[in-house]
Amino acid sequence: MKALPLVAGLLFATSAVAETPVLTVYAPDYFASEWGPGPGIEAAFEARCGCDLVYKTGELLPRLLLEGERTEADVAIGFNSDITKKARESGLFAPHGLDVSGLTLPIEWSDDTFLPFNYGQTAFIYDNTKVSEPPASFDALLDAPDELRLVIQDPRSSISGLALVLWVNHVYGDKSAEAWTKLAPKIVTVTKGWSESYGMFTDGEADMVLSYTTSPAYHIIAEEDLTKSAAIFEEGHYFMVELAAKLARTDNEDLADQFMAFILTEEFQSMIPTSNWSFPAALAEEKWPEGFRELPRPEKVLFYTEDEAASLRDEAIEAWRSALSQ
Repeated sequence: MKALPLVAGLLFATSAVAETPVLTVYAPDYFASEWGPGPGIEAAFEARCGCDLVYKTGELLPRLLLEGERTEADVAIGFNSDITKKARESGLFAPHGLDVSGLTLPIEWSDDTFLPFNYGQTAFIYDNTKVSEPPASFDALLDAPDELRLVIQDPRSSISGLALVLWVNHVYGDKSAEAWTKLAPKIVTVTKGWSESYGMFTDGEADMVLSYTTSPAYHIIAEEDLTKSAAIFEEGHYFMVELAAKLARTDNEDLADQFMAFILTEEFQSMIPTSNWSFPAALAEEKWPEGFRELPRPEKVLFYTEDEAASLRDEAIEAWRSALSQ
C-alpha cells in the first residue's frame, strides 16, 4: 500500500512537467553561449513566466526561411537592420504591439515588427601601447602606411563585415572602390566571422581589427585592461542595432508577447552591457556600467534603412571584393 502514494506523486510530478509551457527562441550561437546574454535572460524570464525558455541556435534568417510556416520558433532574437527587409518580406513575423517611446537609441525608431534590444557602432580597435597615433578619420586610415596591419571580416558571411562595406559606402559613395583599393594593402586577413578576427588581434597578429566602439569595455570591465581603444573617425561611424521579432504562427502567443515586453524592461536591459558588450536599447545612460559611460563615442551616426541597405548591399560587397582580388 505504501507504494501507491509514491506512484501518485510520480504521476503528478510528470504531469506538472508535461504541462510547463515552452517558449522556443531562435538565436545566434553567441547569444545563447555561456558567455553571452542568453543564460541570464533565460533564468530571469523563467522566474517571471513559470515557463521553460528553450534556445535553438544557428543562423537565424536562413533557418527561418527554410522552415517557413513549419518553424518551431515563437520568437527570434539577433537580427540586425541590414538584413530585416528580407525577413520582413517573408511574412513570418507579427507586430509586437509595444510602445517604443522609451528607447534610448541615437536614432529614431518606430518599427512595429522588429524590436531593438541593443546597439553599437562599427569601429577599428587598436592596442594603444603599440599604435601611438591612431587614425582620427577614415581618410587618415586610407593614407596610413601599408605596414599598418588590419584584420576585417567577410561581408558575405559576417554582420560586422557587411556593416563595414556599408560604412565605406556611406562615407565614400561612388568612390568606394577607390577607398577599398587604398585600404586593401593594409588588410592582412579577411576572416569568416568576428571571433577569428578579434582573436588574431588579441594574439598580436594585427595592429587594428574591425569590431565595435563598445569592444574596449570588455577589456576595461572584465580584464581591467586599459590598452584597447576604438579609433573614432570624424566622418562618423556606422550604426548597428540588434532586433527581436515574434513569429506570426506561434502557438504560444501570450508567452511570446511576454518575452517581447520583457526585452524593454530594466532587468533585461541591465544584462546587455556586460554580457553582449553592447549599448542597451532601452536603458538610461546613468544606469550603464561605468566602463560604458566612459567610452568615447562618435559625434556622427551613419545609418541606412533596411530598404537602403538591401539596395546597396550587392554593390558595396562587389566594390570590396573587386579591390581585394587585385
